[in-house]
Amino acid sequence: MSPPTERRFEPRFASNGRGVLVAPGFEMSCVIADESTAGLKVRLDRALALPRSVIVVDVAQGLAIEADVAWAKGQEAGLKRTGQASLRGLVPARLAQARDAWIRAGGR
Repeated sequence: MSPPTERRFEPRFASNGRGVLVAPGFEMSCVIADESTAGLKVRLDRALALPRSVIVVDVAQGLAIEADVAWAKGQEAGLKRTGQASLRGLVPARLAQARDAWIRAGGR
């Protein structure tokens, strides 16, 4: 049996960062397990159905990472980045829930 083929075009980097997954009517803490410029993998506290599009709040970096869910298996999900913005200072209305989640998580 051959090893699985790597399908990514860009390298992944282990992260283990603290995050919050946000969508309309949804907020849950997560661990950002690894990242690349194209996407990231998150680990949730429990397995559940995710909406198609989410925002991952990187608590340490003060970033809102907009993403589409590419796959979900158990407590892990792979996300494809669609945008990114700082949560420091003024934010667009579409990121207000993400900024509130960041502040509640201890963001400064």
